Formats: sequence, C-alpha cells, structure tokens
Amino acid sequence: MANVMLEVKDLTTKYITRFQEDVYAVDHVSLKVEEGKSLGIAGESGCGKSTLALSLMGYYFPPLYYTSGDIVIDGRNISGMRPDEVRKSILGREIAYIPQAAMNALNPTQKIIHFIEDVIQAHDLYVTKKDIYERARILFETLGLPAEVLQKYPVELSGGMKQRTVIAVSVLLLPKVLIADEPSSALDVTSQKMVIKMLRQLMEIGLISSMIFITHELPLLYNVTDDIMVMYAGQIVEKGTSEEAVFDPLHPYSKGLMGSIIVPEKGLRDVKLTAIPGVPPNLKKPPAGCRFAERCKLAKPECFAMTIPLREVGGGRIYRCILSEEELREAYAREADQHAR
Repeated sequence: MANVMLEVKDLTTKYITRFQEDVYAVDHVSLKVEEGKSLGIAGESGCGKSTLALSLMGYYFPPLYYTSGDIVIDGRNISGMRPDEVRKSILGREIAYIPQAAMNALNPTQKIIHFIEDVIQAHDLYVTKKDIYERARILFETLGLPAEVLQKYPVELSGGMKQRTVIAVSVLLLPKVLIADEPSSALDVTSQKMVIKMLRQLMEIGLISSMIFITHELPLLYNVTDDIMVMYAGQIVEKGTSEEAVFDPLHPYSKGLMGSIIVPEKGLRDVKLTAIPGVPPNLKKPPAGCRFAERCKLAKPECFAMTIPLREVGGGRIYRCILSEEELREAYAREADQHAR
C-alpha cells in the first residue's frame, strides 16, 4: 500500500473582510496525495486554488483564517500548530510552495547564493556558508542550472531562469510535498516546457516525494500530473485521473472548462470552442444549492434549493452533481449530436 504524503480532511478556511464578512474560499475540501504521485488542481480565477495552496501549509495570515478540518503531512497533523512552530519545522522541510509570480519572489538586491543562505540558516543556524554553497551548487547542477547562477542577481537572469531558480530554492530542504502554484504562467512556450521538465525531474530523482500542481489550464495538467481535481467557488466539483478529467469530464463545469480551451491533444483538436455563461457566485453569500446552477445548462429546480453532495462512481472518481453518470453522458451525447448537425 502506497504511503500517503498529504491527506486533507474536510478543510475549511475563510477570509474576513474589513466589514467583518466571512468569505469561505475553501469549503469542506478533502484530498489525498500518495508518495510518488502528483495531483493537479484546476479551475478559473477566484475558485479557491491559491487559497487552498496557502491553507495546506498551515501558515495563516489575516485576512485568511483557519476554520476547521485536518491537514496531515506524512502522518503529522499540522492543523492548529503555532505559526512559529510551522515556520521552523514544517515550511520548507515537510511542505514547500512555489508562489504565483515566482519570478518576483527573489530579492532583487541579493545575489542568489545570499538569498539561499538566508533560507537555509532560517532552519539551521549552525550550517556554514561553505556547506550551503556546496549544497546549492550540487542541486543546481543536478537540475541543469549552471553554478554561476548562484553568483548572479535576479535582474541578470531571464524569466525562465528565474522561475527554475525559484523551484530549485524551494526544494533545498527536500520537502515531502511541493505545491507549484501556476509555475508556468507568464512564460513563453519553450520556458514552460523547461519548467515542466524540471518539475518532473524533481519527482524522478526523489528530491520531492509528491507534488500538487495548480493551474487554470486543465489540459496542461494532463502532461504533468497523475490525477486532477477541479474546483469551483471554493468546492471540489470533480476528481479523477488526468485521462478522465481531460478526455471524459463528468461535471458540467469540468465539461465547460475543457470546451473553452484550445487543446492540442489528439482527439480534442477539432472540438468546437464554447463559453461558460455567467460569472461565479459571490462567496460572501453563496447560493443555497449547487454553486454552478446559475450557469449550468442542465440545472433542475432542485439544484437551486438543495445541497449537492459528492458522488463516487468507482476507482476513486468523484463529482458533485444531482444527475447520475448515465444522465450526464446522455445529455452530452445529445449536445454533441446537435453540434454535428
């Protein structure tokens, strides 16, 4: 049986606005990532992906607050731990984070090696600068980054090189779980390919035990992750293998998300692009029923009134919809037939 690196049980976190309004950006989310596996999280902007990433590290700063649930990393529950304890023993060592706009995460006034010294000495006061340099040099060269990068300032590096440098810095302490929050955004195609190759390499050589890759580009995850979880308005709406999520989505939102993106994979190149109507709900006052109902072509009256639980269809695949798998497939077949005409 595979070792579970990260298990999240019924996690709920919220933002509190300056008007003391609660915004539940992560609402009763559960997930599991096994050793040697990678999980993709997809969804449009504002669905809660990045808030979930921040929440998973157990390090909360206002206006983000922990509400309930468990976050277990390699058997250790970090929920409710003191911020200073999380910073010292969890961040970087157990779980690491590559933030959005990671190219701006480096201190522009410091050489890369000095930035690395600060990171490592925050966890180990007694390590020498010579040992730090040697550790960093070996890691950078292993990941295809020349050692001379360590003596450069961020401004001397290209966008792709900055991104790869941030990734290398993130795994210096060999974390069990790496969270990559849109690491390939704002990069050209060539740089994206290099970043994705680097992330795969981290898994292959064992520098990290598992990975969560976050993006709004669902098809991108097909080439990076083993499983994909789709989020909408703070909730999980579907989870399955990458193959299932990209080529055979069940939830109407997942289906719409795939239909709104140009996909180069064989079998999807000629699919007609469609748009998802409307906008996501206001999470200050979320709807009583299905949060996607207002935008869903298949919505029934009861979708607007009742809470929709997650349904399991076998093999660990789940989705959140009142319609059965058979009803959804029939509806999609009718829609495809109409388009063909």
